[in-house]
Formats: sequence, structure tokens, C-alpha cells
Amino acid sequence: MAIKIIMPQLGESVSEGVVGRWLKQVGDRVERDEPLVEVMTDKVNAEIPAVASGVLKSISVKEGETVPVGTEIAILDETGASSPSDSPAEPTPAATLDDEDEGPPGGFFSGGIDDDQPATAVAEAPKRSADGHGPRTSPLVRRLAQEHGIELAQVPGTGLNGRVTKEDILAYIGHKPAAPAPAPVAVAPQPAAAPVAPSPAVVPAAGDTIRVSPLRRMIAEHMSQSKATVPHATTFMEIDMTAIVRRRQEVRAEFQQREGVDLTYVPFVIAAAVDALGRFPTMNAEWAGDKIVLHREVNVGLAVALEDGLVVPVIHNAEQYSIAGLARKIRELSEKARAGKLGLEDVRGGTFTVNNPGAFGTVLSVPIINAPQAGILTMDAIVKRPVVVEGDAIAVRSMMNLGLAFDHRVNDGLTAGRFLASVRDFLHQKAAGLV
Repeated sequence: MAIKIIMPQLGESVSEGVVGRWLKQVGDRVERDEPLVEVMTDKVNAEIPAVASGVLKSISVKEGETVPVGTEIAILDETGASSPSDSPAEPTPAATLDDEDEGPPGGFFSGGIDDDQPATAVAEAPKRSADGHGPRTSPLVRRLAQEHGIELAQVPGTGLNGRVTKEDILAYIGHKPAAPAPAPVAVAPQPAAAPVAPSPAVVPAAGDTIRVSPLRRMIAEHMSQSKATVPHATTFMEIDMTAIVRRRQEVRAEFQQREGVDLTYVPFVIAAAVDALGRFPTMNAEWAGDKIVLHREVNVGLAVALEDGLVVPVIHNAEQYSIAGLARKIRELSEKARAGKLGLEDVRGGTFTVNNPGAFGTVLSVPIINAPQAGILTMDAIVKRPVVVEGDAIAVRSMMNLGLAFDHRVNDGLTAGRFLASVRDFLHQKAAGLV
């Protein structure tokens, strides 16, 4: 039976995706749940697994091409499946994967890209441990584990549902105590076991051209669409962060020891934004043509800068977190983003975004809304400067500019100003006492 593989929808606002790399070629044998293709969007990269065992009959979309969600990208021929145990428990319809579907077992997988391997070289490798309850893995992962004498059950998996990825295996190899060398079959050492040095940054020279990566192009398209369709308005307020700066200096070392993460200023601003979103629900909303949709959940996206782009992982139900909880979640999502291990669940469902260009020293930033959200809050660097305080005295204070870009179809300046004032008052009066 021929099964259509279509471009899935990796996020509510995602309407298209880029085929990053085909992990199998036409004629290759594919086992069920084995990664078939890498798909990229401006939000996340994901390995799409095969929904059944069979042979890749045809590829409709080449690597690097962008196609709308729902487009057929390949056909899998299920005829001649290797064994009944590899077959689906019931007939599998066309492989239509979207946000509402649970997807095939194993779901979408994020992280690194497995090297291409001929299916015939690994077709007989077992997909599970002998008791039938071992971790789901790709053939490359099983081969690496076998070559280095590693039991997959001992390797912590960072993929979706605990799936062990190639990066997990390589990390485990790097920390594994050295074992006695096996009987000498002296050939070149396995390259997978060697530490991989990071590639040096390439600085383009004047006159050079830079090939636009799929991630860069999708960010460009998303930002252009947001600016073209959303009437942006931006307002700013000065925030006196002196009390928070002092409190952070007092508790930072103890906080680091207790919580295992550094205490930055971002959790304070997110906590203030969450409090204000509860007071002004139209800021936690989106424009939907003939209606404004107010979101029940407060899911705060955190813009994370990467070397080749920007991703926005989401803190779901952010109102449930303390300052310490927010600090831990920010650290977790930032590390996953920079390691390329964000999954679909990490980037979906955002209702409002907080950006922190101040980490790079900026003092005034005008952000672009992450459509279809109704607003984005940006925090700039905290700078000491003289300020006129009560009694017309001049004092040195730690000041920060806070900017709010908002969708003028959803809110007007009155609501935006009140929202930003609420954030300011929270930071002035409450935030320092939360740690």
C-alpha cells in the first residue's frame, strides 16, 4: 500500500516548512518510527519518522525547498513489510500529521541529523531490547552503541519521550570511563568517538555573498509578514531597577548554590509581564479577522539568539512559576535552543513574547511582534545614571528602558500604556521581595 508523507504543521502559526535533509533515499528500506526526513521552520527543526515499514518509493520535494503544510513530500511503499511485528497494529491512513494529531509512535524528534546510512546495512538491527521495552532509536544510534559497547538503556535520552539521539550517544561516549582496548584489529579509530571541535566563526569579507540558510529565510519571511500585516505601535517606559539590582547582589551566590542556576533579571521581568497579562487580558490575545481571541493560558515566549538566527521557546503556564522556577525554566530552554534540541512542545502555544537585547548592551530597542501574538515586551540594558528623585535631589540609580510593541488592531495606546505601567509598578514595588 502506498502511503503519502505530507509536510506537517509544526506550530499553530506555521503555514509552511522547509525540507532540510532527506535521511533516506529512493529505494531505501525504512523501518517504522525510523527518522525519514528533517523538516525546518522558523520555530523548530524536527525529524519526521516513518509511520510504517516499507520502501521509500519517491521523493516529491527536494532538500532546501519550501512547501505549504499538507503538501505531499514523499511516498512510502508498504508492500513487503519485513515482519508482522513491524507493521502498524491497524491500517495506517495517509500520513497527515498536524498539531492536533498525536502522530505516530515516537512523535516528532528534534536535535541533530543522523548521517545517511544504506538501509540494507542496518535493516536487521532490532528496534527494541530483548524484552520489547527498550528505547526507540535510529539505526545510526544503534550502530554507534554497538560499536562502542554501550547499552542503550544506560544512556539518558533527550529526544521526545526519552528517545536516545546521536548527540546523546556521543555525549555519553565523551564522559564514559576509558575501557580496555579490545583485541587488536588495528584500523583507524572510529571518528564518532573523537571529540568534535566547534567550527570557527567565518567572518565574511566585503564584497562576499552569503548563502541564505533555510532558518534565516524563514525568519525573514515571518518577520516581513508580521510587519506587513500587523499595524505595529511601540511605547517605552523607564524602569528604576535599583532595588532589584541590590537584592540580586545580596542573594545571587546563595541562589546559585540553592537552585543550581544564576539569578538574572529576565525572571523578574517575565514575572511582571505575567502579572500584567492577568490584569489586561487583551494583551494576551490575538487578532482573528472578525474577532479577538483571548487566551486562557499565559504562555510566555522567550527570544533566544543563535549564531544563525533566532528561536522563541515557550514557558507554558508561566503564572505557575516562582522567580526560581522561571530562572530554571529559562536556563533549560536556552540550553536546549543553543544545542538544537528544542522539540515541538517547546515552541508551540506562545501567547506573548519577552525579548532581552539588553544582554548585548542595547539601551533602546524596537521589537517586531511575533505574530499572531498581540504584543512583545523588550528589556534593554540596566545602566547607572543620575536621576532626579523625590525632593528634587539627584541620585545615581540603575535604570532600564522597557519597550512594548503591540498590535494596534487589538489594543490602543490607553491599554498599552496601562499594561506597561503595571509592569513598571510590579518591578518597582514587588519584584525585589520575591527572592
